[in-house]
Amino acid sequence: MNVPEIHIPIVEIPIEKNVKLFIKREDLIHPQISGNKYWKLFYNVNYYLDKKPEKPYVITFGGAFSNHISAVSALGSLTGIPTLGIIRGEELKDKWRDNSTLLFAKRNGMNLRFVTREEYRHKEKLTEFLQKEFPEALIVPEGGTNEDAVEGVKMMLNNETKDFDYLCTAVGTGGTIAGISKFCEDNQKVIGIKAVEDDSLENRILELTSKKNFTLIDSGLGGYGKIKDENVCFINDFKEKYEVPLDPIYTGKMMQRVFKLIDEDYFPENSKILCFHTGGLQGIEGANLLLEKQNRSLII
Repeated sequence: MNVPEIHIPIVEIPIEKNVKLFIKREDLIHPQISGNKYWKLFYNVNYYLDKKPEKPYVITFGGAFSNHISAVSALGSLTGIPTLGIIRGEELKDKWRDNSTLLFAKRNGMNLRFVTREEYRHKEKLTEFLQKEFPEALIVPEGGTNEDAVEGVKMMLNNETKDFDYLCTAVGTGGTIAGISKFCEDNQKVIGIKAVEDDSLENRILELTSKKNFTLIDSGLGGYGKIKDENVCFINDFKEKYEVPLDPIYTGKMMQRVFKLIDEDYFPENSKILCFHTGGLQGIEGANLLLEKQNRSLII
């Protein structure tokens, strides 16, 4: 993987408040390996290939609509490295063709192995088993989160991001907020909007960063797989007003919660707030299929 030769824009979101709000469009970094997924894979893959494995193979984990599974499959297709996705939910074994993310992964050449939710909960044992089965393989954790991923997230910060008082990101497995927290300026405060209901998140993040300069806040919009009508409405309004698409699992929930925090005067007057758009737009198609089945409004 190479450092993309593009400038990631920081776009102001004009609001009628006494703070300034901006969004960094990391979703534009690559058409298929989007946002934070690119940077979380960057050192994982490059360090692995530096070892010159005789038969490179990348294995990872994810759910039915995983951005990470999508990104790893695209990486495999672009580099010619075979990939294997361990998918949560044995019931999907005969239904993957109906799932846009898994169909995309298969078309990219990714092999899929479906495991029960109980087996998936014990990923440490699964990893040990897989490493014995594929001794040369690179096994990347769920969501790509490990120390190499945290190092890659450093690439999301630059001279332009130093000017902000608050840095906001959606939080899933914790790798992105750990990297932002670890490498941001000492005077900056980091806000993580939780996209998953997980009480162990803070401790997991602290294992990956040396700083306690972050605050975790629930989105108030449910965890993975939960899409509320109010968030669909917010995402559609946001795209219409600011011409920035958001996904319903991560960035859409983060931006709606940040707007609420601004309305509640959470941020001091004249604060400069930067939100990171971490990609995930591939998940809109799958979300719309679910919404359509429920006769609900779709994401435009």
